[in-house]
Amino acid sequence: MPINSKIPDYNEDFDFESRITGSEYSAGDDDNEFSLRPKTLSEYVGQKKVKDNLSVFIKAAAARGDSLDHVLLHGPPGLGKTTLSCIIASELGVNLKITSGPAIEKTGDLCALLTTLERNDILFIDEIHRLPRQVEEVLYPAMEDFSLDLMTGKGPAARSIRIPLKPFTLIGATTRAGQLSSPLRDRFGMLFRLELYSPEELALIITRSAGILGIPITADGAYEIALRSRGTPRIANRFLKRVRDFAIVQGNGVIDFHITRTALDALEVDALGLDSVDRRMLSAIIKHFGGGPVGLETLAAVIGEEAVTLEDVYEPYLLQLGFLNRTPRGRCATAGAYRHLGLDVPSGIADQVSFSDNDI
Repeated sequence: MPINSKIPDYNEDFDFESRITGSEYSAGDDDNEFSLRPKTLSEYVGQKKVKDNLSVFIKAAAARGDSLDHVLLHGPPGLGKTTLSCIIASELGVNLKITSGPAIEKTGDLCALLTTLERNDILFIDEIHRLPRQVEEVLYPAMEDFSLDLMTGKGPAARSIRIPLKPFTLIGATTRAGQLSSPLRDRFGMLFRLELYSPEELALIITRSAGILGIPITADGAYEIALRSRGTPRIANRFLKRVRDFAIVQGNGVIDFHITRTALDALEVDALGLDSVDRRMLSAIIKHFGGGPVGLETLAAVIGEEAVTLEDVYEPYLLQLGFLNRTPRGRCATAGAYRHLGLDVPSGIADQVSFSDNDI
């Protein structure tokens, strides 16, 4: 099963490589990235409902000899959307071409990809919500009728031509399903949301990855890494490689509970997976603004980060933990944030996260 391109880094505005808890793909993940990916559904850990349904649809398509219906995978980054697309192609025994929304700048780029697909092949488009509008419109007849409708010439000489395509499967992946246009979303026959992983599932993934990399690891060492991995396999595998370095230099080469805690503490990743910027953000809200509310721009200025970086990179996990409250007046720290930082909880501080209509 050929894979035609390496996964690019789509987040050019922020240096995720410098942030070990970032779930976005970074250049540092190239090392053994594909070797750690499971090759079959039986090897794939977690996402049971998605796996069970995909197994049925894959077997049915194979039995009919048809292409699989188009698939949309959405959810936070680092949960295995690209891995699932590779598994689907492997299970069906077809070729897989990988690209990304930002990489397809012109309709000609998309036409070149589609016309080179063989029967039942799979085209995987990551960050599909970032496709240019004119390119997206070319996809509509390609997905529905397996044809390309193109205009040639201008003015009175303009005419429409239709180019037939071989039946194929489009797998789209996005971290922002809400930004996908309705016409495009409605053309996918299967929509699956990937959820965050439990510590037990992550421990299994870490143990499997350690075996592939030839790293001795104990059960409590794997579980400690899992607890701090923010429910994300990509972060778990990244932690595994960094803890391995500490085990080699400061330990006996075995990843156990003690060396894991030593390594992740040195990397400033706490028991819940928060890094130094996460904690600085919560501390600033509490110590500088009495727990909030505080505007995003003001908060960004205080801790020396861009507002868009705080909103897109740091806030989502803090919201999931219930440590941050977004209100129309600004951001507020919850009682859980106070307790996590070892601070006394003032009376009247909310324990639950609430959202304003403007923030959703």
